[in-house]
Amino acid sequence: MPDHNRIMKIADLEKIDTKSMFNTYDKWPEIAIESFETKYEKFESEEIDHVVFAGMGGSGSLGDTIGAILSKNDIHVSNVKGYLLPKTVDSKTLVIVTSISGNTTESLTILENAKNTSAKIASFSSGGKMESFCNNNNIFFQKIPMMHSPRASYPSFLFSILNILESILPLDQNELYESFSALKKTRDNIFSENLTEENKSLELANFIQNVVCIYYPAGLQAAAIRYKNSLQENAKIHAMTEDVIESCHNGIMPWERDINVSPVFLQGKDDYFKTKERWKILEEFFESKNKKYHIVNSLSGSILSKIINLVYLLDYSSIYSAILNNVDPSPVNAIDFVKKRL
Repeated sequence: MPDHNRIMKIADLEKIDTKSMFNTYDKWPEIAIESFETKYEKFESEEIDHVVFAGMGGSGSLGDTIGAILSKNDIHVSNVKGYLLPKTVDSKTLVIVTSISGNTTESLTILENAKNTSAKIASFSSGGKMESFCNNNNIFFQKIPMMHSPRASYPSFLFSILNILESILPLDQNELYESFSALKKTRDNIFSENLTEENKSLELANFIQNVVCIYYPAGLQAAAIRYKNSLQENAKIHAMTEDVIESCHNGIMPWERDINVSPVFLQGKDDYFKTKERWKILEEFFESKNKKYHIVNSLSGSILSKIINLVYLLDYSSIYSAILNNVDPSPVNAIDFVKKRL
């Protein structure tokens, strides 16, 4: 449980975060801009009406994010976190396979399966087995640098992919540069040089107690899943997600018991009016139970700005949660245990 009376200092970060993950997060805005402006070879293709994103963990969150960005587009999007491609894959499908390490077994399996279909394929990693496989099989591949770890490489890979697939994933340039500006403003509030009561990421970390239940509206699911994953990997604490609408038909029931779970509400500035109504009812319910909850509001603007800035704030909060619990956010020994046996 976090020490709520403790004033965090930069020395705490430097001591407990042994691989300086926080330093990489402090540079996220610059990493995002540099990644989008890097002169990569572009992927070009016509008649794409279905995009499949395949990736696990930090790579999988990229697919969740881009899927959300394309949610109001005519392109059908599927996210695969496993071994099997959808049966709807055909010649008008683009399969995007990402493994930041380049060695993820599920992604390599998807890549091999995709090779035997009529789909177009674009693949991305920092090297590893994926690079060799693509080079040997004449599959479009782009090497993108990993920053510290797969999860910390989110802006590097996201904006590099948006750059390389610019003709496939239509984005308004104004929205992109709006997102860069917003990232800088978010950084000024949450980064390691502002360990004050004004720091929204640190405020959230101080609220967290043991298990976390993250409520989200449909448009912000990508940010909710990413926060769950980051709490699990960085802070090493259990977390779960609940769709705010669906939860009112089932997930709300456990709160009738006295449970030590911290509810976090990810609310969108432009949530559908019925969703805003549901948030209000849910808040009234928690207040009737004398259960404290914490609200994190998205920014206004494009879905890209909303999600990446939420991811930034929530990811950094998971690092602060780790530090408050005297946990090093970098090691993932349990994940390594599994990978060594695959």
